[in-house]
Amino acid sequence: MLVPRQKTPNLSVPTLDQGPFDLSSETSQRGTVLCFYRGLHCPLCATYLKEFQALVKAFSERGVGTIAISSDGQERTEQMAQKIGVDGLRFGYDLPLSIARDWGLYISTSRGKTSIGIEEPKLLQSLVCSWFHLIRRSIMRRFKRCPLYGRIFQS
Repeated sequence: MLVPRQKTPNLSVPTLDQGPFDLSSETSQRGTVLCFYRGLHCPLCATYLKEFQALVKAFSERGVGTIAISSDGQERTEQMAQKIGVDGLRFGYDLPLSIARDWGLYISTSRGKTSIGIEEPKLLQSLVCSWFHLIRRSIMRRFKRCPLYGRIFQS
């Protein structure tokens, strides 16, 4: 579980094209936005990853790194990256469930095939996507008002 003003848990995952990602070695000037997503089987995740992808350039221009991370393996992560038309967004994969728990992510079990016909993994780290979908606009409004990061969204 994440606690304000406390060191975050360790986070190290392989990425599709940029070598290993290790949060403790990250060199972004103004921090890194971590986007945990459920996986290829989640249609809502694809939607918000497309929105996140659209912000990558603005984050980068202002010294903020970005990465999307899931417990999916490399092949499924590559499929998700192709699905959203990746352009600059790093994708991390093989997030161990033990690390997902350390980050406060909910671990769920498979319910079989999703509405888009893709089989869920037997166990998966899970943001409650419907919850995220409902509040992400509120979070982005707050983020836009933040003195440090709000400037990213100013034209």
